[in-house]
Amino acid sequence: MIIFPAIDIKDGNCVRLVKGEYSTAHKVAEDPLETARSFEAAGAEWIHMVDLDGAKDAALVNKEIFIRVAKETGLKVEVGGGIRSMEAVDYYLRNGISRVILGSAAVKNPEFARQAVAEYGDRIAIGIDARNGMVAAEGWLDTSDVYFTDLAVEMEKIGVKTIIFTDISRDGTLTGPNLAQLIELSGAVSCDIVASGGVSGIEDIIALRDAGLYGAIAGKAIYTGALDVANAIAEGGKPRDLSRYFAKSELIPAIVQEASTGEVLMLAYMNEESLRLTLETGRTWFWSRSRNSLWNKGETSGHYQKLVSVSGDCDDDTLLIRVEQTGAACHTGNHSCFYQPIGFRKFKE
Repeated sequence: MIIFPAIDIKDGNCVRLVKGEYSTAHKVAEDPLETARSFEAAGAEWIHMVDLDGAKDAALVNKEIFIRVAKETGLKVEVGGGIRSMEAVDYYLRNGISRVILGSAAVKNPEFARQAVAEYGDRIAIGIDARNGMVAAEGWLDTSDVYFTDLAVEMEKIGVKTIIFTDISRDGTLTGPNLAQLIELSGAVSCDIVASGGVSGIEDIIALRDAGLYGAIAGKAIYTGALDVANAIAEGGKPRDLSRYFAKSELIPAIVQEASTGEVLMLAYMNEESLRLTLETGRTWFWSRSRNSLWNKGETSGHYQKLVSVSGDCDDDTLLIRVEQTGAACHTGNHSCFYQPIGFRKFKE
């Protein structure tokens, strides 16, 4: 998982906000360039920068700062805030910025987002900032009637590869990221998801990594000293830890459910290797107790299961695998393995 140290700029200064409220802005560092250099020295490869003035005024207010960081460090710089036209996109990408983030424009002018993605591909990211699940725009001053996963699905359709998601209620609060919404988003699209907002320390980095996210943005936790950039990068680069699900047994049951209908399709068993393969490939892998080997569901029949999400139960010893099923899940040709009624009796209360 990539760690993106964050620098937000307001009135030329490095600041942090609480829950996106401009009135809460407080200075956290003296010089943007020197701050960026300190992140680079700690091992960062990317930096996340936001033009807070630009987000509010729909203009590239602090563009010189971002260009200078891109040109005078070895960091890959992604920038958001105030980017509302192809001219703005062109300016940044032709002057050393590695990726631009479209936020309000994706909500209010989807055709512009489509044009930018068609022109620049994965150098365009979409920033989805949500308040109570509804997308906010214009520097978080306006809240739309668009649900965050609905916007993500539309953006994926136009070719977006990277989505940066912020739960505004967590931003700058050090209360932890909204894992539930991040997992919901990961299940709705196949885009790379970057978590933003609420990171409080190394435990959150580990949790985001183990949730399989592409990246995590950290700001306030770094500036308060609660998170060390080098440690975050080291933890983010480790493989996700799945061992806790297999502490009681090398094999655990996996309930497979049709994501669109909730129908239970089958029960199978997983070991740590099959779970890892499922998460890495996006298709289900199980352990065959009869053959004593791994098997990829649909490998011979073509009836693959596209992964939507994986959840562990409260005891960490059973998995719920939500999928999009191609064809029949059962070897008998039935959609579900649970097709044989046994009976039902209505009991008196």
